[in-house]
Amino acid sequence: MAETQLAPVAVVMVVVVVWSSSAMVAESGIGVNWGTISFHKLSPSTVVDLLRDNKIGKVKLFDADPDSMRGLRGSGIEVMVGIPNEMLAVLSSSAAASDFWVRQNVSAYMVKGGVNIRYVAVGNEPFLTSYSGQFQSYVIPALMNLQQSLAKANLAGSVKLVVPCNADAYEATLPSQGAFRPELTQIMTQLVSFLNSNGSPFVVNIYPFLSLFGNSDFPQDYAFFEGTNHAVTDGSNVYYNAFDGNYDTLVAALSKLGYGQMPIVIGEVGWPTDGAISANLTAARAFNQGLIKHVLSNKGTPLRPGVPPMDIYLFSLLDEGAKSVLPGNFERHWGIFSFDGQAKYPLNLGLGNGLLKNAKDVQYLPARWCVADSSRDLSGVTNHFKIACSVADCTTLNYGGSCNGIGAKGNISYAFNSYYQMQKQNSQSCDFDGLGMVTFLDPSVGDCRFLVGVTEDKSSSIVLYGRGVIILFSILWGFWIFVM
Repeated sequence: MAETQLAPVAVVMVVVVVWSSSAMVAESGIGVNWGTISFHKLSPSTVVDLLRDNKIGKVKLFDADPDSMRGLRGSGIEVMVGIPNEMLAVLSSSAAASDFWVRQNVSAYMVKGGVNIRYVAVGNEPFLTSYSGQFQSYVIPALMNLQQSLAKANLAGSVKLVVPCNADAYEATLPSQGAFRPELTQIMTQLVSFLNSNGSPFVVNIYPFLSLFGNSDFPQDYAFFEGTNHAVTDGSNVYYNAFDGNYDTLVAALSKLGYGQMPIVIGEVGWPTDGAISANLTAARAFNQGLIKHVLSNKGTPLRPGVPPMDIYLFSLLDEGAKSVLPGNFERHWGIFSFDGQAKYPLNLGLGNGLLKNAKDVQYLPARWCVADSSRDLSGVTNHFKIACSVADCTTLNYGGSCNGIGAKGNISYAFNSYYQMQKQNSQSCDFDGLGMVTFLDPSVGDCRFLVGVTEDKSSSIVLYGRGVIILFSILWGFWIFVM
């Protein structure tokens, strides 16, 4: 689940050979995560223009999607390229596979006028508790093979390997007691030693929203940056927000391994705008603006005063309406921009560019919508509703969502339209056994927006949608990645 930039905010780094014994001086860079699991994809060129118009100079990808990489050519934007967890096994066991991946996804783009690749993210939260160790044994061998492959390509000095970790990799009652989970102690010792030896930062994903969402006793004001009545006292240190507390728990865990000065990058951090009670525009703006102001103040945290994170990557750039909702219905609504590149709320990224600027020249489908025909008996609509929502995105209709209060007929219309737009407004997709009809009057109500799809460029990647399963075909040797 993030990347960085500069403008009037300069990024100053003192690069040292051994991080653990040298202090790092930095001003944080602000970047974004660019995910592409969407029914309505903007062309990569439109997204890159959006990044540049907003002076966002760092972007984190979850794979090496060729379309995204081609769009980034010549942009100067610093890129963190991702390797999906499902590819770690083959990369850990085959030096040839590692060489091929680097050749195809790094070397091919690291040319004059190419892509400014700064990091390769080896897996994404591979130590997540819910994975039950599934990817754990592959991480270090994959890192070793990839490092050798980068060296063969003469790129080891300019491209750094990192492993984005979820904050559940460490635990503590108080930040100063932070330690990696016992079963991860050995592998984390190996990981941070590798990162330290190669001048790479520790990348962590921190989500105060998930703490609030998952714990009814979690104090809401502690999740934000505006002061709290629930400050946490840890010896002489006092924590006024969950982000600092979580961050310093990691600092303490690294210190226990002897790497207390290792630079830290926040790979993902953000707040969703829909799909749950606490997920709304007001809260998302308050969190993200508070986070940016807090980090760019360079105050640091109690355990690292005056040393903020090296970079933070907001999660995320755009909404992804085809993502799994297993974590929650909010999972499709993390974007600071909606799927069509329109800013959801006023936000200043601190990059000298003022408030967010919308994507330009977005090509929409015609202004028409599919709604329930009120002249028909809708008593038999249940199956049609279920089928539409099993394929399209209806998460805003659920409890806490922006469309939760539009009534039964509104719910049916919303489901019909979501399916209709996903099918590129194919006339047959609004039939629903005669219960649907096309209208040219926008049925949006208040904050509940009935979308109109965007036209998208022909992509070399293939995306198939069906009954809650998205099957992505990777360009790399026919790897199949299943996203449930």
